[in-house]
This record gives sequence, C-alpha cells and structure tokens, in this order.
Amino acid sequence: MNQKLYFICGPTAVGKSSLAMRLAKKINGIIINADSMQVYSNLNVLTARPSIKDYQEVRHELYGYVKGSERYNVAKWSTDILKIIKNNSNPCVIVGGTGMYINSLINGLIDIPSISEIFKKKSLDLLKEEGLDNFIKIINSFDSDALKKISVNDTSRVRRVWEVYNATGITFSDWRKKKNKVFFKNQPYNIYLFTPPREKIYEKVNIRFETMLREGALEEVKKLINLNLDKSLPIMCAHGVPEISNYLNKKYSLDECIDIGQRVTRNYVKRQLTWWRSSNLPICQVFDEFPNEIDENILKI
Repeated sequence: MNQKLYFICGPTAVGKSSLAMRLAKKINGIIINADSMQVYSNLNVLTARPSIKDYQEVRHELYGYVKGSERYNVAKWSTDILKIIKNNSNPCVIVGGTGMYINSLINGLIDIPSISEIFKKKSLDLLKEEGLDNFIKIINSFDSDALKKISVNDTSRVRRVWEVYNATGITFSDWRKKKNKVFFKNQPYNIYLFTPPREKIYEKVNIRFETMLREGALEEVKKLINLNLDKSLPIMCAHGVPEISNYLNKKYSLDECIDIGQRVTRNYVKRQLTWWRSSNLPICQVFDEFPNEIDENILKI
C-alpha cells in the first residue's frame, strides 16, 4: 500500500468531480468517493453522482453502494476505502467535501464501540422533547468539555455525545483522550483544497438545486418516501430530501421548496468552508478558483 493518494477537496457544488476525472486520466488512477451522501444507492440526482460515461472512462469506487435503510458512518467508510487502497496498485484520486471522512482516514478515529439503534432513537426523541438548548444543558451536566469542539448546530454530532455516554458509560471527552484507531501510516498523499469566493459558490448552489428538480430529484425523493424509512437515518436528512418531501406532502409550495433547499445548502457550504479553513490537515495546495478553472498540470504530482 505505497501508491500515491490525491485528495480533491472543498465545499459542495464547486465541481470537484470534473478535476478528479482529468487527474485520474492523466495518472492512470481510480476515483474514490469521500462524500457521505454519495455512498447511498437511493440518491443519484440529489448528490450529483458521476455519470454513466464517467464510470465507463475511469474506475469509480464507493459510489451508490449502500442502501438508504443503513446508517453509514465515517468508521465504515474508512474501513471500506482502506480495503480498496490495499487491493489496488493504481494511484487513487479521492474526491469529496466531507472533511471528517478525510481527517479520520489520515489522522485516525476515536475507537468508540458501535452504538446501537436504540440509543440513537432515544437521543433523537430526547432532542425533540427537550429542544436543542435543554438537550445541550443535559450533555453539559455530564460532559462539559465535549461540545467545545463541536458546532451546536451540528445536531448529529451533538446527539452522538449523548449516545456515546449513555451507551458506554464513558464520556465522549474521555473516549477522545484514548489513542486513535489509525488506518494507515507513512502513506504518501497530496491534498488539494478548493475554496472559491463564497458568493460565487452560492450562485452555483442556487442554479444546481433548480437543475436537479428538473432532472429527476422529485421522483427520486418520492421513491425514497415510499420506502417509509426512519426519518432519523442520514439519507433522510440529505440536503434537498426534507425540503422536497415537504413539497410532495403539500407542506411547501414549489417556490418555498426551492428557496429553503437553496438556503439550507448555502448554509452547509458556509460550514464546510469554515471547517476546511480551520482544519489542521496538511494541505498541499489551496486554490481560490473553481476546479474546472485550473489546469491539472499545475498540481504537484
């Protein structure tokens, strides 16, 4: 496992996949997904998965291979990508905006036991019953340090703090002090980060959301609703799914669906940019342009 890894990173909707294709062709590499929603088979349009033509031209891995009924996570992704890297001799182009996935692969992951669905449901019910402010007070009563490094708006991670303590009897802060589970050592890699001006990304987000609606996102979400999945599953919280669901259930008008869907995605872009700019990952090159505006020849490969 000594082939070079190339990470194409940045917020959603900037066009990372197009550069990944050009780079993979140039170095005879394979492309591996590092987006937490593109793993799901039920979401194609809404996650802007690569096209059939892309799959034919370059080998792609970890796209659309998990059922929406499953609760996929960073630990499973790290294990899955490690198998691909170990069993492949070609350079790997890893593309996606889920910074936590990439950080965990490189720096390791807190080795917390698997948490059962019982505690995940309990945490969701408690959050709904108490509200976010009271839920945070409950967490602070037994682990006042845990939320210092977590955005309180990231309710999935906030809930996890409660789940870990109640399932294991050990606080999240104490688990964090333990030695990380390391996935690889001395693996050569380059990280390329794309952070174009926020307002320009917002424009692309707005256009892309409307384009997705025209290209089948409504039908995609309709099929998802018909599966009657637990609303707390990650796939049911994917950007666009709640908003389109509310439109299909006549809770939103189409204009409201579009406006809220665009706004939610723009807020996500803002959080992604903040995460990457505060990340301590060793970035090889940072670009303030969109990936399709640069020549792959200027990458340090």
